Amino acid sequence: MHNILICDDNRDIVAALKIYLSCEDYQLFEAYTGKQAIEVVKNNDIQLILMDIMMPELDGIAATAKLRQDYNIPIILLTAKSENSDKVLGLNIGADDYITKPFDPMEVLARVKSQLRRYTNLGGQVKQPNRFVIGGIELDDETKSVSVDGDPVALTPIEYNILKLLIKSPGRIYSSAQIYELVWNENSIGSESSVAVHIRHLRKKIEINPSEPRYLKVVWGLGYKMEGRQNG
Repeated sequence: MHNILICDDNRDIVAALKIYLSCEDYQLFEAYTGKQAIEVVKNNDIQLILMDIMMPELDGIAATAKLRQDYNIPIILLTAKSENSDKVLGLNIGADDYITKPFDPMEVLARVKSQLRRYTNLGGQVKQPNRFVIGGIELDDETKSVSVDGDPVALTPIEYNILKLLIKSPGRIYSSAQIYELVWNENSIGSESSVAVHIRHLRKKIEINPSEPRYLKVVWGLGYKMEGRQNG
């Protein structure tokens, strides 16, 4: 039996998807916000997620990015035809597939079976490593410690989580809004100044020359990234 999470703020859609999938040997879980989906995954052995894009608290894009930090579970986005740009963004940040509303029950079943087959053939969930090293920066997520050139560095929880987000995907650019949603777990409206302040403080602690950063780079007009090859 496979455990499937259905996440949509529209309860009628959740009910309809449960009917579509009830003919198979699946155990079905429900969530109505991105935050609820993350909690369900943390507390249950979920093998596939059907995730709506437009939801309150934490939308499907942000929830997918958050889950991809720790889980390799197949995620199928539930989208409206008008959400083409969101589909592309969702696939780029780790979603595996998407289904456009209104749903064809046979398509839903086919895509779910396809993703579960891929997941099973790849050996199921792959745990992410706990230690990340770029150049002289080392982050150990087991002990929640950071060192630079062998010397321990004291970071605030927000600074630590920003560094963790960026160091796990070197070279990938995160906008201020994405950083805010993934670190603060809140809507990103008006977040740019808060993110910039924490980035500035973080640079002072991990860069030899914060005004000419070696690792934590700004990409003007786009966001921030960690530069360098991951060594661990």
